[in-house]
Amino acid sequence: MDNHAESVIKKVKKGGHGGHHGGAWKVAYADFVTAMMAFFLLLWLLNATTEEQKMGISNYFDPTAISRSTRSGSGGLLGGTSITQPGALKSAGSPPMVSTPTVARPQAEETESVEPDSDDPENIESRTGSDEDEEGTITQQQLEQLLQQQEAAREAAQFAEAEQLIRKAIEESEDKELKEAAEGLEIQSAKEGLRIQLLDQEKVALFPLGSDEMHDRTRKLLEKVAEIIKKLPNKIKISGHTDARPFAPGSQRTNWDLSTERANASRRTLNEFGVDDSRIAQVVGMADRDPIEPNDPMAPANRRISIVLLSQSKADNPDQQPTDETKIATETSLPKVKLEKDTAEKNNRTQAVN
Repeated sequence: MDNHAESVIKKVKKGGHGGHHGGAWKVAYADFVTAMMAFFLLLWLLNATTEEQKMGISNYFDPTAISRSTRSGSGGLLGGTSITQPGALKSAGSPPMVSTPTVARPQAEETESVEPDSDDPENIESRTGSDEDEEGTITQQQLEQLLQQQEAAREAAQFAEAEQLIRKAIEESEDKELKEAAEGLEIQSAKEGLRIQLLDQEKVALFPLGSDEMHDRTRKLLEKVAEIIKKLPNKIKISGHTDARPFAPGSQRTNWDLSTERANASRRTLNEFGVDDSRIAQVVGMADRDPIEPNDPMAPANRRISIVLLSQSKADNPDQQPTDETKIATETSLPKVKLEKDTAEKNNRTQAVN
């Protein structure tokens, strides 16, 4: 017998964790990533589109909406509107790019209301819109109103800036005479536009008594005003006003003459400081017929010069109803003899009727 033990070699084969599982998990992961991408794309679309576009997309996937679609495209996606810029969508299979339309269109559900698929003029009018437009449509009149509102807002901002600049220029000046005259400066918004008024004060007058030769302080104040308003495009109306103090008996001049002469002197001064004469729309003398303080006809504040920057709507409509100042000037400018004659004729007609 052989005394040596037999050597037994045992080989252990490792299974490698159960063997190869294949690539099925990759498919599931790809589906998950695709679903997440679609989910975030949906969130983005919900945030980037308007209510009208959402309604159009919703109706696009509605079979009943597709069956009622017309050849014009008004019954399809977005009711005939486009969510892309013109020329951006090359084919039906191209991915859409969302952009907000400039002008709102009728909602898809309204456009898709029972519309026969024909080119009948009545049907064409119903698809393209009529004078009685549906909710969501902007008519030409509404568009003009929006533009007018924007223009009015822009003009109001210009007027507010002009007022600030005038006051700032006066505050920064070290001229004592100018500051004295500026204490009687009033700037306010009015229906006509921006009204700038230079008022007499108790001890500071704009003109010598009964004269249209303005003081130096008045010229300095008009210079500051002209420096700002000459940069604006608005037409200008200038009116002169006096108090109720009459001229001496026997004088050929009246407050009508004086107020007109002072308004015209103010016009010349504005022209001298750079305001184009073509912008002057009116120069009016109001005498004492439009006082600031009607309870005190002799008050210094009633002696004033009014400069109005006319709003664009007033300047573009010369045939509109006259303003109070113009109306008063027209009525009070009638000769007294003619007024008395008209009154007598009216009384005679009344007596004849009775």
